Amino acid sequence: MSTERFEMCLPDLLVEQIVADALAEDLGGAGDLTTNATVPAQARASGVIAARKAGVVAGLQLADAAFQMLGPEVDFDIAIPDGGSVAPGGVIAHVDGSARALLTAERTALNFLGHLSGIATLTRAYVDKVKGTRAKIVDTRKTTPGLRALEKYAVRAGGGFNHRQGLFDAILIKDNHIVAAGGVGRALAQARAHASHMVKIEVEVTSLEELDEALAYEPDAILLDNMSVAMLKTAVEKAHGKALLEASGGVNLDTVRAIAETGVDMISVGALTHSAPVLDIGLDFEPTAKDKSA
Repeated sequence: MSTERFEMCLPDLLVEQIVADALAEDLGGAGDLTTNATVPAQARASGVIAARKAGVVAGLQLADAAFQMLGPEVDFDIAIPDGGSVAPGGVIAHVDGSARALLTAERTALNFLGHLSGIATLTRAYVDKVKGTRAKIVDTRKTTPGLRALEKYAVRAGGGFNHRQGLFDAILIKDNHIVAAGGVGRALAQARAHASHMVKIEVEVTSLEELDEALAYEPDAILLDNMSVAMLKTAVEKAHGKALLEASGGVNLDTVRAIAETGVDMISVGALTHSAPVLDIGLDFEPTAKDKSA
């Protein structure tokens, strides 16, 4: 599948594997009983994919892949690209091709598109709230198993940034690591001894005393967990640019602006991926000439 039509895109291999699994789950061993029983094999159809509510689009590549796998000749014409805003009733894409392919792939395509657009929409809401500050909105590992790459892509489509992709690409020392290691300082010293020169180290702290201890070991970043706005301001003053500061905990659309105004560099929001409501998106077929005359 060519990705030239997509302003933002994921690796084809990843998309094709995930979409193929989703289609296989829906088709089972018998295929689409309803469509195969009611729609002639040679029938063609045209339709529009439109948003029922306002939002930010994400997931077009996956929707296109779902249609293409069942009908390689299906034309998928994008009206609003990933990352673009759509109004209620706004057309996101036009589709044309085998009626059977469109009907059978419809739910899989819309499931991906609605889920990822929901994440992009919520992310954009947070990003808009912190405009004018230095803070970046970042995601977490609180993702749907098997869909992390897609959900983190949707965060980017919404204007947010990605935290680490997994356990493999950065060291993040959390509270339980600190307890198991015997303290903030000991955990950081051990991490520094084991990390390669390419690996960033971040440590979570819950008090200003732990922050002071952490700063002495010069980590790349410090996660300020569940601190009040007043504590965050003090933490920014204490760190004085010696490490990137990430605020986490107690973040919602009502509190994020005040958190951003403390001067932290990043604000991580688990809700972006674990609680974003699906954006309501549908596919509506256009009437055929015969239908119009009836």
